[in-house]
Amino acid sequence: MRIVAGEFGSRKLETLKGTNTRPTLDKVREAVFSSLGGFFDGGNFLDVYAGSGAVGLEALSRGCRFAVLNDMSRDAYKVILSNVNKLKVEDRCKVYAVSDMKLLNLLSKKDMKFDLVYLDPPYAKEKNQKVMKKLCELDLLNDGAVVIVESLKEDVYDEEVADLTMVKVATYGISKVTYYRKKND
Repeated sequence: MRIVAGEFGSRKLETLKGTNTRPTLDKVREAVFSSLGGFFDGGNFLDVYAGSGAVGLEALSRGCRFAVLNDMSRDAYKVILSNVNKLKVEDRCKVYAVSDMKLLNLLSKKDMKFDLVYLDPPYAKEKNQKVMKKLCELDLLNDGAVVIVESLKEDVYDEEVADLTMVKVATYGISKVTYYRKKND
């Protein structure tokens, strides 16, 4: 696995051994970031189920100011920390190893807000809509924020979830990427 483009383009990343995580393929990451405009001028990124941290580190490489990377697996947490240290971006990200809901509550108490959120959990799709509702309920999204959901291509999501509206769906092999945008207040 590698960073596709930007400041850290082509740098290799450590991945978790075994089958407990399903890393986002380079081609899917490239397609996601291309559809978002390719590069960013600041903004905060959140990956609730980060695995190796590759998606969040790609966001930093492409210009996001700050990233929060979380995975409740202690092994994944160690891999994320290793990748963060390898790229020397400790001052540009925070890494957690807690459950999704605990993370969102913690970030709410810190008054954090995000411009991009990536959801790619290793379990049922119903959890994604619950997490999206909680992101809105806790006011963790800036106006115009984009929430990206990677899932199996068979998964179906509501057009509207809380303050989020589906704006695009793309399929890549067995994966589907669904984009939501937060309505402006």
